[in-house]
Amino acid sequence: MNWRGFYTLFAKEVWRFLKVTTQTIFAPVLTVLLYLLVFASVLSEHVQVYPGVTYASFLIPGLIMMSIIQNAFANSSSSLFQSKMTGNLVFTLLAPLSDLEFFLAFVAASVIRGIVVGLGVLVAAMWFAPLTMHSFWILLGFTVLSSATLGALGVIAGLWAEKWDHVAAFQNFVILPLSFLSGVFYSVNNLPPFWQQLSHFNPFFYMIDGFRYGFFGLADSSIGLSFFVVSLSLIAMSVLCLWLLRIGYHLRN
Repeated sequence: MNWRGFYTLFAKEVWRFLKVTTQTIFAPVLTVLLYLLVFASVLSEHVQVYPGVTYASFLIPGLIMMSIIQNAFANSSSSLFQSKMTGNLVFTLLAPLSDLEFFLAFVAASVIRGIVVGLGVLVAAMWFAPLTMHSFWILLGFTVLSSATLGALGVIAGLWAEKWDHVAAFQNFVILPLSFLSGVFYSVNNLPPFWQQLSHFNPFFYMIDGFRYGFFGLADSSIGLSFFVVSLSLIAMSVLCLWLLRIGYHLRN
């Protein structure tokens, strides 16, 4: 393991998004606060999903996780594709870095961005509603696993994309729909049976449901099942990503 090379690429990726915090951190936090302001102010007095939990409190964990996974994906996908388009990716490929080190650096940077944005949303949202913490370790576990999964998926999207429209299409037609249909704004137990069953095929649902369990100790699904599905998703994305890197998919041509 080339730890120095890994750390150099990792630090470069972290520094890249920290240089434009207005776009990469503050903008996502503001977007989530607007969601919270609109939905919580309109529905707080009319909707209660869990006993003793206000709708605003129920909404906050889902919005935090939605921000984490969307920004983790955006970090790796935009960075890799931008490097391909500008031509500076060749210098990274010439460095003595293995596929694993390349992969881990991009994914680790995505995890850091996801955590930073998630903390920003949490701090800002605490002014809207009280939050409890059932288990810090469950919160941390689902944060890391989910952001790593989307970071790996972002690398895959960055490899696949041949123009900016492809990156935007992946974000708009895959990430956003799966995020919004994962129980961020509602409990899937309130859906009709068909849609309820369909929601259980969405891995984002388990990311948000497990994360929400870390706050309230309540969830729509088993915490063990959520952990299994998210872990399996991370393994699947990692294996596919490492294979694409190994064969040089859209990298060496």
